[in-house]
Amino acid sequence: MQVLIMRHGEAMLNAASDALRALTANGRETSRHMAQWLNQQNVQIDHILVSPYLRARQTLEAMREALTLTLNEEVLPELTPNGEAEWVSDYLQRLQQQGVRCVLLVSHLPLVGYLVAELCPAEAPPMFAPAEIAAVELPTEGYGRLLWQLNPAKLPR
Repeated sequence: MQVLIMRHGEAMLNAASDALRALTANGRETSRHMAQWLNQQNVQIDHILVSPYLRARQTLEAMREALTLTLNEEVLPELTPNGEAEWVSDYLQRLQQQGVRCVLLVSHLPLVGYLVAELCPAEAPPMFAPAEIAAVELPTEGYGRLLWQLNPAKLPR
């Protein structure tokens, strides 16, 4: 199974709570740009996991504007910034056992970095820029392998 681990787009600093921080205009545009790039890669996402926080859901909305995505979507409270990478890893393995082939997961720092390290123990937890995506190949047995990690600033405009 392939797991696309994405940090939400750039978010405003001020809000009534961390959960209510919205994307900036740049955050929406960068998220759409990453979706356009994924579209060119012919990625076939068949399941989506997203944090309940506003900026993560808005990132997914912006991606849907540029990429046809499955409606098979779950909002998981475990995908908030301080979620447990081990729990998420176990959940991904259950999805794989159900036949899911490619998951897009939209979440936050530090969880996204810890999740890469949990799935790929040979990797240190990487940093993620806003809207950055890492692709992990998760075999049915054994450890995952980090295939690539793409910062949106590296994409041509």
